Amino acid sequence: MPTYDYECDACGHAFELYQGINDPKKRKCPECGKLKLRRLLGTGAAVVFKGSGFYQTDYRSDSYNKAKAADKPKGTSSDSSSSSKKSESKAKKSDKKK
Repeated sequence: MPTYDYECDACGHAFELYQGINDPKKRKCPECGKLKLRRLLGTGAAVVFKGSGFYQTDYRSDSYNKAKAADKPKGTSSDSSSSSKKSESKAKKSDKKK
């Protein structure tokens, strides 16, 4: 559910309201009680990421990846061998097409 910004034209009270997209707009100001409340244009139904660095925990750091690579046993380099096999098979396929 999105967060909407509202402002009262009578008293100037501004606030955010967390409500569903299909919910009716609020008309009555919670401060002065007058029917002068209006919803401001803004993010509305868009996703809003508040806070700092939400992505920092989503991705591993370079130091973590280096330590992970250093912990792998030397004999199991399946990543490099599989990538070289893929490139070899691509080269063979392109040679056959010619």
